[in-house]
Amino acid sequence: MNATVHELLAGNLRHAERMAGRFDDVQDAQYPAAVTVCCSDSRVLQDNAFGNEGPGRLFTCGNIGNRVVQQTRAGEVVSGDVLYPLLHTGTDTAIVMGHTGCGAVTATYDDLIDGLSDAPGIEHCIGLLKSHLEPGVDALPGDVDREGAINRLVEYNVDRQVEHLLQSDDVPSSVDVVGVVYDFQDVYSDRRGEVHVVNVDGETSVDALRQDHPDVADRIDRLWEY
Repeated sequence: MNATVHELLAGNLRHAERMAGRFDDVQDAQYPAAVTVCCSDSRVLQDNAFGNEGPGRLFTCGNIGNRVVQQTRAGEVVSGDVLYPLLHTGTDTAIVMGHTGCGAVTATYDDLIDGLSDAPGIEHCIGLLKSHLEPGVDALPGDVDREGAINRLVEYNVDRQVEHLLQSDDVPSSVDVVGVVYDFQDVYSDRRGEVHVVNVDGETSVDALRQDHPDVADRIDRLWEY
């Protein structure tokens, strides 16, 4: 084992010491309050982004591009990773979390503009984003630079994933679906690591969202209201 594994094992020991006694209530079952669908980018700290330090509260799913979809013979469906807690653990909240400077969104943008050649597994993942993001690329304002285009498409991608959850017959209508963007590049504010709400149950108007959710109005923002 290399030094990285040794360091991770040491960190796990500290984790186990902190968790002593904290698994007692979730030994036999889990009832997470929310399922989060995050990008697996190493800079997005998933549970920690929401201040979660206890087991059993969040059901976390991660992949490149924070996708809620998977491809089957029947076409695109909500991924079983996301669907499981919504159907089997009483979870009634789904949060899709994109992030500024997303590499998967960037790769999809590059593929749509110039074509992409990569490992088949990566091309498959990008392909799951491509059809959803293509209309967004076509609709981008003409005066935004590359960075601005990518971060607007991050919001657009979150919107499409939220939309897929809302339109799926497999997702109970009682589930609240929220789209957010994790910012560590000072795009929305200078508070790096802050989560900004961009979509609630399909509503994307900042004014409407702030009016509907005044208690968190200062956490609601968008770069692009297309």
